[in-house]
Amino acid sequence: MSITEPTPPSRTAFITGALGFIGGAIAQRLRTEGWTVRGVDVRANDDLGVVAGDISAAGTWQEAAQGCELFVHTAAVVSNAVGFDEQWQVNVLGTRRAIDAATRGSAKRFVLFSSIRAFGDGGFPDGVDENWPTRPDGSPYVNTKVAAEQVALQAHAAGQIPVTVIRPGDVYGPGSRPWVLMPLEIIKAGQFVLPDGGRGIFSPIYVDDLVDGTVLAATHPDGSGQVFTLTSGVPVTNYEYFNYLARMAGKDHVRTLPTSLLVVATGATAAFSRLRGRGTENNPETVRYLMRTGSYSIEKARTLLGFEPKVDLADGMARTERWLREEGLIA
Repeated sequence: MSITEPTPPSRTAFITGALGFIGGAIAQRLRTEGWTVRGVDVRANDDLGVVAGDISAAGTWQEAAQGCELFVHTAAVVSNAVGFDEQWQVNVLGTRRAIDAATRGSAKRFVLFSSIRAFGDGGFPDGVDENWPTRPDGSPYVNTKVAAEQVALQAHAAGQIPVTVIRPGDVYGPGSRPWVLMPLEIIKAGQFVLPDGGRGIFSPIYVDDLVDGTVLAATHPDGSGQVFTLTSGVPVTNYEYFNYLARMAGKDHVRTLPTSLLVVATGATAAFSRLRGRGTENNPETVRYLMRTGSYSIEKARTLLGFEPKVDLADGMARTERWLREEGLIA
């Protein structure tokens, strides 16, 4: 007579932005590890257990988190083209709404996705680590990420819920809008230009490595109350990174311009877009972001979590290129 081992109970997670690039990747990983995953996004997907909802407003979407032990908050406005008020509603107030849902649902851990930009887009030392203070610098995205961290860590300090904050680097891979799809289209159109000879620093992390680090941080007992920076640990120049995309687009290389000229040109573009009632990522704030000279340490995640990125830039870009070809996005 054989003895059948009991099936372990399924663990349950709730993800905001569950159909997005990062949220979707985390959801897929958790499902493969036996988790039951639910979530919220701007549109519903019944097959994946995702309800539709506006995270900046209290609503029935919050009830879907009931009984989920892990709550991962990835939903955010990620843009240099959206104003402060709209970003505050989603990135800051939305974080508070998510914490409310997590606490009412009896979650045991709340994971907030912030950004390396919480350090500001300049003025931090090379190899900056989590001990360095955050720096609001006037950018709506930077300022709201700093504020969102304060909301989450305040909830942790008050004993409302254990919180872990993730600061991802420049996340790329199949489906990445800011670092693959959008620049690729601009490069194809011959309109992509880097400032300062492309010498600014890019801090890549392949999406699978980010998911690895997130799951480690979210489930590690010592991850509670901590902030973790997650990048590949190997910074490159913008010129090196974006030339991978240029070659995929059939171009020899990306173009560059002196910073002062590019600031003037993008300022004019942004002003014209505002007159038409539109925003554009082609603006001076994006130029400033592409002029960063500092890198970010991942030693804390290595030491405390055992995090070790597995995908280097060449491998990650090869995987991304295969996906782009399969999707018919490049020849």
